[in-house]
Amino acid sequence: MSENEPIKLKLKGTPREIGIQHGLALREQIRSQISIYDFMFQNTSKLAWKDVREVATEFQLTLQNLTPHLFTEMEGIAEGAGIDVLDIIALNCRSEIALGRFSDGCTTLSWKKSETTRVLSQNWDWTKTVKKNLSMLSIEQVGKPTIYMVTEAGIVGKIGFNTNGVGTCLNAIRAKPMINSKVPIHVALRLCLESTSVDDAVNTLESLGGVASAQHILCADSTKAVGLELSPVGDKHITEDASGIIGHTNHFLENHYVNEPPWLSGSPIRLQRLGQLTQELIQGGVQGDAVTPALLRERIFSDTYNKPQAICCEEDPSRHISNRSSSLFNIVMNLDPKNLGAEVVFGRVGSGEEGPVLTMPW
Repeated sequence: MSENEPIKLKLKGTPREIGIQHGLALREQIRSQISIYDFMFQNTSKLAWKDVREVATEFQLTLQNLTPHLFTEMEGIAEGAGIDVLDIIALNCRSEIALGRFSDGCTTLSWKKSETTRVLSQNWDWTKTVKKNLSMLSIEQVGKPTIYMVTEAGIVGKIGFNTNGVGTCLNAIRAKPMINSKVPIHVALRLCLESTSVDDAVNTLESLGGVASAQHILCADSTKAVGLELSPVGDKHITEDASGIIGHTNHFLENHYVNEPPWLSGSPIRLQRLGQLTQELIQGGVQGDAVTPALLRERIFSDTYNKPQAICCEEDPSRHISNRSSSLFNIVMNLDPKNLGAEVVFGRVGSGEEGPVLTMPW
């Protein structure tokens, strides 16, 4: 496997069995992730890994109480990888532990093709050092939809969709506070991917008391899309505009419950550019089945306006090497019950260095 064609895993069974399969198959990548985040935490948050693990202990009780099946899965991952469960909890809570000091980028888009079809897509921007540790997972559990997602080794939930046609995308937000008695965002993503509809996902998160840190999850199914501007002190939901579009980058649009200082100067520019590009396509007559993955990659997600902080993000050499982002993959999900699936391209689309088009399911 190369960085542009990552490991594909099919996981199946009980939470513990799923975790052990994950840990065994990605043992090397999980250990690499811990080293990468250890370095990043030291440089961005002045935290040694032992300090990170101490914060993880605070989340352990939360996971045991609120999502015991996912805590059991994390125990299985740790067992399979031959490491301590606190290391796995730390990976799954890395956004919360850093308190937004990481500079995740990401541009997300939902587009209504018809009353019963949505396209959900994003560029995922992060440090190139984790690219070799990304994987494509399918997770089959009794009584739940099968999940197809792209995730980092050791992390139980991220970006993808399920066989009920529920999909998730993620934008990092830098804002306080963080409350460790609530579920971390990567766990929230997994809960969404275990849901049977957008409404079911929202109800699940609300029933558990919300999320631990400020983040945006763009969640859609075939008939509905909602931008979930989540925070531990209050949420706001963004609905489709008149064109059936929801676009988002790395700042809150409507959630004013949190203390959100400006942090990524390119985020408002990317959002404005995203709106401009989608409207150009709409005004040009693009609608319905013409909204294809290839079109979105070519006309939107390869865009380099305002680089390096572009929709197609590239590394900024002025930033510390531990905290430089670039677009590591693009995913376009077709949430159509009759033609459910996704295309994924690893690398910066349109750069000439990206990998082949991969499909989910595979």
